[in-house]
Amino acid sequence: MFVRPLLRFWPDLRSRIGVYVLVLVLTLLATGIQLIIPVITGYIIDGPIAHKDLSALWLPVFGVLIIGLAEAVGMWARRMIVAPVVSTWEVTWRSRLFDRLQYTSVAIHDSWESGQLLSRAVNDLSQLRRFFAFGLPFLVSTPIVLAVGTVMLVIMQPVFGLIMIIMAVPAIIAVAVFEKHYRDTSRRSQDTMGEVTTDVEESIQGIRILKSFGRSPWAAERFSEISARLKSLEIRKAKLDSWLWSVLLLLPTLAQAAIVAVGTWGVIEGWTTIGTVVAAVTISMVLRMPIEMLGFLLADALMALTAAGRYWEVIDIRHDITDADGGVDDAPEVGRYSGKLRFDDVDFHFADTERLTLQGLDLTIEPGQTLALVGATGSGKTTLASLVPRLQDVTAGRVSIDDVDIRDMPVNELRHLVSVSFEDPILFSTSVAENVEMGAPGASEDEIWEALEIAAAKDFVSRLPDGLDTQVGEQGLSLSGGQRQRLALARAVIGRPRVLVLDDPLSAVDVDTEDRVQRALREILPDSTTLIIAHRPSTAALADVVAVLDEGRISALGTHEELLESSKLYRELMGASAKAEAHAHPGTQSSAQTTTSTQSQEGGRS
Repeated sequence: MFVRPLLRFWPDLRSRIGVYVLVLVLTLLATGIQLIIPVITGYIIDGPIAHKDLSALWLPVFGVLIIGLAEAVGMWARRMIVAPVVSTWEVTWRSRLFDRLQYTSVAIHDSWESGQLLSRAVNDLSQLRRFFAFGLPFLVSTPIVLAVGTVMLVIMQPVFGLIMIIMAVPAIIAVAVFEKHYRDTSRRSQDTMGEVTTDVEESIQGIRILKSFGRSPWAAERFSEISARLKSLEIRKAKLDSWLWSVLLLLPTLAQAAIVAVGTWGVIEGWTTIGTVVAAVTISMVLRMPIEMLGFLLADALMALTAAGRYWEVIDIRHDITDADGGVDDAPEVGRYSGKLRFDDVDFHFADTERLTLQGLDLTIEPGQTLALVGATGSGKTTLASLVPRLQDVTAGRVSIDDVDIRDMPVNELRHLVSVSFEDPILFSTSVAENVEMGAPGASEDEIWEALEIAAAKDFVSRLPDGLDTQVGEQGLSLSGGQRQRLALARAVIGRPRVLVLDDPLSAVDVDTEDRVQRALREILPDSTTLIIAHRPSTAALADVVAVLDEGRISALGTHEELLESSKLYRELMGASAKAEAHAHPGTQSSAQTTTSTQSQEGGRS
């Protein structure tokens, strides 16, 4: 059933169905009451005018005035009542869609263009609001008005009704042909609008790259190509509209001409009156507007149907990252864990390929221990890090904290225990304080400053115009890359997580700042288990243990100094400085072992 996407909104409509039925009645009243005026006009012609009785004219004139007033009041009341109802529905649907996106896995988000999601959340829901406010009430009332008008013509003179019925046959055929072609074109047009939104968003976010490489003409050409496709689809919609409108405009005109011709003949032959003919012609003129509107209403309904289908495509996305019972508890109880993080025979591949990114991976990070993960580009480091907070789920094997499979934990309990900071920091267009507090809702100002100090961000934040209240702008682009990374790190550490996952979070800062941050983490968060993706020798050297990831497996494990001695791949990954260090300190292995032993006795963190 092709209208099913619209019918699925029934549970929301049902809660206000009484009010909405009133809207439908008022719409029918405002459009249908005009049919009485032609009857009154015919009465005036055949009555007071034919009999030259002026005194009998006042009552029908007063009736016309009352009808006009009732029509105006009905239209005003309809608008006043329907606006808050449909606006409430729009907010409900938009909130539902936004909520759905919040619980949808990262993998699914990655498979969608952001512009397609934006166009559904903005354009499609606005289309649905307009349809339920205007399109649907008139789409329901228009056929009723046409049917009532035709019945009135049959009662006045059966031949006049027959003319309108004959006119309806080609109109129905035209509507059926139009619906088939317009629905497909409307879907393609709205999908292309999503592409336009994506392209604009990418161009705005990547404006520095486009300008730096002088690629603005290329971006403009690409945008023009997408816009040209959208233009061709909109032109096709306009052409389809024009054909339907032409048919719907022509048929009532032919019907009016036929009624005038037949009616004139009837008056001459004596089987009808002038008043009846005038009334019939006037009714056909009143019906002309609903018939003409039918083309617009049908196009609006088809666009709303497409918008509804696109909306439900998002709502129907299956939640694949959930609690064990299939739901997601927003406020679960958070248990006490020491933070032992373990990967047992983990396999992982992305949904669009069978090639394993991680295979047979085994790794254990003891409570309070810092492990640096190194590997070549594409070896699966970021993928492995994303498994810990369940941004992705393992294909096989398991990830556990204190020997509890993280899939058996409530998702939000896990994300209270695990905090993440990525190489590409995402900040929100709000204040510094609110961005940092996101990692621990309700944190005090002192706690925010402490987190900023750990992340070596306290000095630059204190120099900002409004300090903690400084607005960072969209995605924090008013700050430098290093400043954004440090704020993102402060957000990760403010909640004192049991497990801290750092995906090269300080790549945009200097080595000295990185060293200060690493030492602050050791001193202030000594009990946090830390998995850090490292590209610098300095980062790896500060870790308790270093793991080398190669082709989805851990190929080497040891301290920085041990791996410099024993792993050729590690030396290659760490670069020339690491090789020079290995040759300059051939006896570092024993000292490293001593250091590791001392750290173990002190609880894993120095």
